[in-house]
Amino acid sequence: MVSSLSGLSEVIRAGVPRGDSGESLPLPRELYIESTTRCNESCDQCPRTHLGREADRDITLGEVQQIIEQFPALERVVLHGLGEPLLNKELPAIVAYLRSRDVYTLFNSNALLLNAKRGRALIDAGLNELRVSLDGATPATYARVRGVNEKALPLITSNLKQFQALKRDLVVSLPRVSLWFTAMHENFTELPQVVEIAAAAGVPEVYVQRFIFFGKGLATADQAIYRQMREQEHAVLHAAEARCRELGISFTATGATEPVTYLERGADTEKTQPWKGCRRPYTLAYITAHGNVYSCCFAPFTPGPLSKKWLGNAFETPFERIWNGERYQAFRAAFESDTPWPQCADCGTKWSL
Repeated sequence: MVSSLSGLSEVIRAGVPRGDSGESLPLPRELYIESTTRCNESCDQCPRTHLGREADRDITLGEVQQIIEQFPALERVVLHGLGEPLLNKELPAIVAYLRSRDVYTLFNSNALLLNAKRGRALIDAGLNELRVSLDGATPATYARVRGVNEKALPLITSNLKQFQALKRDLVVSLPRVSLWFTAMHENFTELPQVVEIAAAAGVPEVYVQRFIFFGKGLATADQAIYRQMREQEHAVLHAAEARCRELGISFTATGATEPVTYLERGADTEKTQPWKGCRRPYTLAYITAHGNVYSCCFAPFTPGPLSKKWLGNAFETPFERIWNGERYQAFRAAFESDTPWPQCADCGTKWSL
């Protein structure tokens, strides 16, 4: 372990040993890097609100550069985790740096801070994609789910309209903007209204986001839509799909699945080892604003201390040493067995991959 980024640079230059097996996986071409652990909402279905989490911190441009320079063939970086990326003042500079490396760059945001100045900075930085989380279409429901007051939703919809208008004025197509709706019984009847918000703002894509529950707040099994849709909710889903067709809006579920197919799947689709379809242990990694490395962005959502899921620290250890190190090897070996680590064991049973 090294105690500073300058020390880490010396270790990287000196070379990184291979794993004990003598074989190593190529470095991933995709990373999730958490912009900040801070947030301006207290969502009632979020582990940040209810579970233990890392202390408030923004990742810096220098830290991102130190990580990215270790990846000669990186293709995609997602700049979000459990915080609101727009709170990080260095975010546009981080985006610009990643784009200078020809890395496809995106993040999710609640858009509360998406004013004209920040919007222009993100456009100028070359952001590829902006995903806006919108878990309600009325001020009361949005406030209930997202832990804010009822003034939040009108501000967000205004910001969206302003941002799309700015893109038109500048004659630019990027960033590509989409709305992401976390489906739960609490808010599902408002899905068609979310489609109308997208149309009014000029947003061409709506996604149904997977709901992950861990037994706290709204994040409970009885809120899940997946495999337990009610008759009224079937009608709501088909109405939203039909309205999207009328408006020319793309309607998609997480993982590029049609929402109807995704949410209406029956229990017969469940496998003995449902996590086995996931390739994240071999293709990407999640790095928090503190540099801690986890197997994917879902790991913090699962019960149990983060220390049990931790794979290394990218500020202290060269990433290749983490990626092919003993702890990652143990994680992958468990993943291939009948007893994967807890963050993988429930994936595909409590929620879809």
